[in-house]
Amino acid sequence: MLLSIDFESEIPIYQQIKNQIIKGIATGQLSPGESLPSVRQLAADIGVNFHTINKVYTQLKQEGWVVIHRRQGVMINPELSINITQDYIESLESTLEVIAAQAYLRGISKEKFIEIINEKFSKFAKKGSE
Repeated sequence: MLLSIDFESEIPIYQQIKNQIIKGIATGQLSPGESLPSVRQLAADIGVNFHTINKVYTQLKQEGWVVIHRRQGVMINPELSINITQDYIESLESTLEVIAAQAYLRGISKEKFIEIINEKFSKFAKKGSE
């Protein structure tokens, strides 16, 4: 999986990396049990500080997307489970509220906003039905 980092973006580098790994899992580019590069290797490949990658891997582990083994390294969690908690629902609602507010303030219609969400969600739903 190739990561594309925009060093000029307002989105922090660690968040860009984390988002791309999660999207890679959702699209099937990254499979359960697949190994990821070591912290130092990925940092060198991208050209970022290894602490940045360590932060990404730590957050991904806390959220259940990856497992970290001392000898085997970091891998996509081979036992990914659907874990819909109330905390996740509240976090999702909070995130969507901000995104919806931004869209509204920029003049995007409700219909267009829903169309965009449906398009993005369908991209991942199609992968799941294959």
